[in-house]
Amino acid sequence: MTDNIGYGQQKRRQGNIDTLHGKITFRNSFKEMMDSVSKPYPECIQYLVDNIKLDPGFAEFFNWSLENNIPVVVLSSGMEPIIKALLAALVGPNSTKMQVIGNDVGPRPGKTIDQEGGWQIVFHDESDFGHDKSLTLRPYAQLPAAVRPTMFYAGDGVSDISAAKETDLLFAKKGHDLVSYCVKDDIPFTLFEDWTTILAKTKEIVEGKTTVKAAALAGSEAYKASLHSHSL
Repeated sequence: MTDNIGYGQQKRRQGNIDTLHGKITFRNSFKEMMDSVSKPYPECIQYLVDNIKLDPGFAEFFNWSLENNIPVVVLSSGMEPIIKALLAALVGPNSTKMQVIGNDVGPRPGKTIDQEGGWQIVFHDESDFGHDKSLTLRPYAQLPAAVRPTMFYAGDGVSDISAAKETDLLFAKKGHDLVSYCVKDDIPFTLFEDWTTILAKTKEIVEGKTTVKAAALAGSEAYKASLHSHSL
């Protein structure tokens, strides 16, 4: 939305880089992005539903997780009504079985969200992220070992930074900002290009062919090895 009907790709990219380097909070950067979009909210939802494609392998991953009773939760720095509309269009009726936790939307003073320039983002919490995803993960992470679930997390950008340290196995999308952050802070991760990678690796772990710890270690070592080979 920001790239095509807001203030453009160049400004958005700079906002992400500034967030990565601590010059601006994600919350403020993202608010500026959303404020640059003035189309009425229903038009924004329709625009995204018309233009966004699902990552390859996600539908298969989701169907497999339903069959194996593995809960899938969408933690988003975007807005819940948009995420839910996209999932309904791209995944179908079963998408309601995914829990979606994100920011909300509200009217600007004296306007409705159906008007031009009438909506604004309503953040999930008071954090510098607007939605601090680690706050959702932490209660599970702190459970006693006997009942604590194994947590897999997939992300790609600066909004995923807070969650990166709270999960058991982190999948970071190739060529995106989350990879740079993990390398800088030495956080173990497994690189993925699309959800077919995630499905294959998750199946291996669930079937006992590898452990979460081994997968995390192998993922980081594979990435470091690829960097080394590029620099030779």
